[in-house]
Amino acid sequence: MSSLDDLYRRVIMDHYQKPRNKGKLEDENGLVINLNNPTCGDSISLSLQVENGIVMDAKFLGEGCSISMSSASMMTEAVKGKTEEEALRLIQIFSDMMQGKEPDDNIDLGDIEALQGVCKFPARIKCATLAWKALEQGINQTDVK
Repeated sequence: MSSLDDLYRRVIMDHYQKPRNKGKLEDENGLVINLNNPTCGDSISLSLQVENGIVMDAKFLGEGCSISMSSASMMTEAVKGKTEEEALRLIQIFSDMMQGKEPDDNIDLGDIEALQGVCKFPARIKCATLAWKALEQGINQTDVK
């Protein structure tokens, strides 16, 4: 195993063991999106607070594998403070990365980059993308309001 693979594995396990933004938003005006992956049983409840087109806060609750829960932790960190357009762009970049495409060098993905190797394991891609699909659904719901 390369030292980069080892580093990525440690980042994923850190987010799994000490998830960021785990919990539920207290804001009653927030959105809650519930999704699950019937293939493996992963589930997520994503709470979003979007004001004036900006993701002000994001939290999640859920159960699942280390990939699924780590991805949710990383995603919630990455989207806070982003506009809906920036969040949608990040979703697209992540989706492309899960299809094996190299992310744009001009984009700093931070810890999310640790999930890049998931694309080598097709059965795990749905685990990694579950939280991102919930985010996309939530943003699309805010556009309808």
